[in-house]
Amino acid sequence: MAASEAQQERRRHHFVLVHGMCHGAWCWYKAATALRRAGHCATALDMAGCGAHPARLADVRTFEEYSRPLLDAMAALPPGERVVLVVHSHGGYSVALAAERFPDRVAAAVFVAASMPAVGRPMAATSDELLAYAGPDFFLDSKELQQENPEIKGKPFIFGPNFMAQRIYQLSPLEDLTLGLMLIKPANAFTTGNPDEVVMRDAKLLTEERYGSARRVFVVVQDDHAIPVEFQHRMVAQSPGIQVEEIAGADHMAMLSQPEKLLELLTRIANN
Repeated sequence: MAASEAQQERRRHHFVLVHGMCHGAWCWYKAATALRRAGHCATALDMAGCGAHPARLADVRTFEEYSRPLLDAMAALPPGERVVLVVHSHGGYSVALAAERFPDRVAAAVFVAASMPAVGRPMAATSDELLAYAGPDFFLDSKELQQENPEIKGKPFIFGPNFMAQRIYQLSPLEDLTLGLMLIKPANAFTTGNPDEVVMRDAKLLTEERYGSARRVFVVVQDDHAIPVEFQHRMVAQSPGIQVEEIAGADHMAMLSQPEKLLELLTRIANN
């Protein structure tokens, strides 16, 4: 009995879930429920100005401020605790920053169809390359909005209904697309139109000794229409030696379109 209990204890993990552009902690509702049902701790965070976070969009002036909820959560972990960071889409930049700041608190950083910057390059370079790869018409009916705060360079951005239906949620239940259309918010990317954004443009920010030393796992989502699979493989090639997994039959919102497969994969990654 003691051995069995010890084995179960080893298999309990703390997963910290980080959302992507225009989304919030709400998009992890299926994954967080499944992880908790399986006996794990699951913490889904809203980045500043996203989801239910109280900050207004115009109050979040830098990518550092945007990522502050994750950085604060990492700093507040009990001594010795290591978490599994699970990140989606644009949230990959926040997780890369967190892994650079707190490498000893990261058991694994799992990039699920997420932007994964490489050591020794500005994080914004990955975003620039994706935009060039996708082309100017890729975002369909998505819109740039007026910037209320003149201190923030670039314009806020919000996904359009057609873009969400065709590129992001095309395999997800219609209820989840409806939920997404109701809850998304405009967001500043801090990667385009802002050459003065220090964190995103610093080529020396991500180091081999810290970010590069954290265990990184990239989950290739084969039917993703938002970050095409060819570009996902390009990001993997820029970070040799990282672990690669795959999910089939999922769209960009793998946590909604294939939650059971994602749960199984996350559990296996955490247990290894």
